[in-house]
Amino acid sequence: MHRNAPTEDIDESALHVTPPKQQAAGVTAVGVALGRAVADMGVVRTARSLARVNQVHGFDCPGCAWPEPSGHRRPAEFCENGAKAVAEEATLNTVGPEFFATHSIADLAGKTGYWLGRQGRLTEPMVLRPGDTHYSPISWSDAYRLIAEQLRALDSPDEAVFYTSGRTANETAFLYQLLVRSFGTNNLPDCSNMCHESSGAALTASIGIGKGSVSIDDFAAADLILVAGQNPGTNHPRMLSALADAKASGARIVAINPLPETGLINFRDPQTVKGLTSGVPIADDFLQIRLGGDMALFQGLAKLLFEAEDRAPGTVIDRSFVDTCTAGFSEYEQHIRAVDMNVVAEATGLHSDQLEHTARLLAESKNIIVCWAMGLTQQAHGVATIEEITNLLLARGMIGKPGAGVCPVRGHSNVQGDRTMGIWEQMPEAFLAALDAEFGITSPRKHGFDTVAAIRAMRDGHAKVFFGMGGNFVSATPDTEVTEAALRNCALTVQVSTKLNRSHVVHGATALILPTLGRTDLDVQNGVKQRVSVEDSMSMVHLSTGRLKPVSKQLRSEVAIVCELAAELFGSQHPVPWNDFRNDYDLIRDAIAKVVPGCADYNTRVRHRNGFVLPHPPRDAREFHTATGKANFAVNELVWTPTPPGRLILQTLRSHDQYNTTVYGLDDRYRGVRGGRKVVLVNADDIAEFGFADGDLVDVVSEWTDGVARRVEGFRLVAYPTPRGNAAAYYPETNPLVPLDHVAARSNTPVSKAITIRLERSEL
Repeated sequence: MHRNAPTEDIDESALHVTPPKQQAAGVTAVGVALGRAVADMGVVRTARSLARVNQVHGFDCPGCAWPEPSGHRRPAEFCENGAKAVAEEATLNTVGPEFFATHSIADLAGKTGYWLGRQGRLTEPMVLRPGDTHYSPISWSDAYRLIAEQLRALDSPDEAVFYTSGRTANETAFLYQLLVRSFGTNNLPDCSNMCHESSGAALTASIGIGKGSVSIDDFAAADLILVAGQNPGTNHPRMLSALADAKASGARIVAINPLPETGLINFRDPQTVKGLTSGVPIADDFLQIRLGGDMALFQGLAKLLFEAEDRAPGTVIDRSFVDTCTAGFSEYEQHIRAVDMNVVAEATGLHSDQLEHTARLLAESKNIIVCWAMGLTQQAHGVATIEEITNLLLARGMIGKPGAGVCPVRGHSNVQGDRTMGIWEQMPEAFLAALDAEFGITSPRKHGFDTVAAIRAMRDGHAKVFFGMGGNFVSATPDTEVTEAALRNCALTVQVSTKLNRSHVVHGATALILPTLGRTDLDVQNGVKQRVSVEDSMSMVHLSTGRLKPVSKQLRSEVAIVCELAAELFGSQHPVPWNDFRNDYDLIRDAIAKVVPGCADYNTRVRHRNGFVLPHPPRDAREFHTATGKANFAVNELVWTPTPPGRLILQTLRSHDQYNTTVYGLDDRYRGVRGGRKVVLVNADDIAEFGFADGDLVDVVSEWTDGVARRVEGFRLVAYPTPRGNAAAYYPETNPLVPLDHVAARSNTPVSKAITIRLERSEL
């Protein structure tokens, strides 16, 4: 299998590399943020936008899901990448019919996602019909009619796939799943399937709810924080402020990652006078773990905790909590005591003194938080790894107390809210029954397709219509050649989008682009200004109000698109009041209050200054809604990811100049990579052993059990302080290397952090 992403608009020969930075943020971040914002939005629009990001009466940042402070908010409550996200969305550049008349599909297909995204905001609905070489304008009513006709023509509702991006607001998500279930399917894949699905599966089994158990205030009360498989400096920069505050309160912070991350080495807070001139070393300890060794680490640490308990009975294991609130402890203890520490050392690449020191911190600390992100979830054994984290915290009694708990750090700013609102292919019976009772519909009970299953279904001809509510499905998903072929196998593909991306040029027989309002845009329905709501990574629900004048009168809100399509699809006799919902978002929230657990009196509570927090029984009352009625210890066979001879284990990751699939620029400033993206970071000793030199061009070939050689070409080798046997490269450029069927057990999440590769000298 052979595929290369288009690169004609990026001169990769201009790429140059300098040593990684040793400090993050500071004056440089301020300059970059303001420079990008002014270049895209102009001075006036920049001032109006950035002053309202994450403010009480402003809009929620379209970037990450890190929560706002519960107390005082700073005037600039955003980070460098948040400013880039706002600038990207609020740009004054536009893409209208004249652009599509100039650029054929063949032309656009040869452009990178970076180039496509830089063209500007979409302004009008566009259609590509069979045989067309260019997109052309279409009216909204004709677009809805075309979609409805295609959906009605299906042999089964299950032949349609309805994807959702994490940026979709709660009101849209609730109505979207209502439309899909009214149509008769649970095919609701979303971006959670590719990132934190492993967290949800593990936590639901262990503590009865698939969400984190801590609040932002818990960080100041913690005395030990582990940050595992996560790069806050690029992916959630505002988290660094919370970690700095925790350090100031006496917390010790341990970073667990294959790569040294600049933000955790030294953070210069640009919102303080001191931070502009000097920094805070965030991580006290750095455990440079090998890819795929995290489960071994947490099992090994647990064994050392049991040994510490033996030396000082009653001081390490919280027997009162374990006996009262948990199940399965004796089986877990028996399993952990048999763990071979030699295997732990081999799997992790860590020295015994590092393991013993970390175990001692865990044994002595009174309040422990463990944070993680996709470095853990996108492993084949990601679910089991997160269960091991939870096991360790349960043994120490670190659930349901201030300053302690589990903290999966979500990506998209409302990805957690989407799930709360029903965007999931297997929502529980209680939710579906409440939905049916409120609206007089009959929701299907058969589980639908997640993201991987949806790609398989489209590939195999079992799904014929793809509808994307936001996002960039092609660039977000694994096995790019297979995914693109799957979408091209559809009769219709529909993309609801703010900007052009690669998913618009990889299309079905007929394709639609429906332009929508963004978070920053003023939303007026029936003459009344509307607000939407979102849920952050810590279960806080709050309002978001856009205020910028939309760049086109043709833009529709996501809520309006869902309601108008539903009216066309179901007709005026449908029991759901779609027209009323479109005109008044308060009515949507009233319906949410009746259906979604924890959302009673939604309209009143969401208008409080900080919104409201959703219930979390383990956190709130040490109640565990599991089959046993208690928190469950899990017993997992120890597995890890060895490196075969002559091979490397690759992880895909973001550059500092991107957020998920949106590439803002070509500089990964903290890692010292500038002017390009086709690099593979490899330990200098591995480069030499394989007979290459730093700077050589190589092809990267992935190997998996299906025997298919997936290849990307012309990547520059960069000597980098990774563990021996490991490598790293940016996505989406290396998504073609991720096999569709290489997924995490129990969550079906693509394994993008453990890809076996070989390097071959490039002929480019």
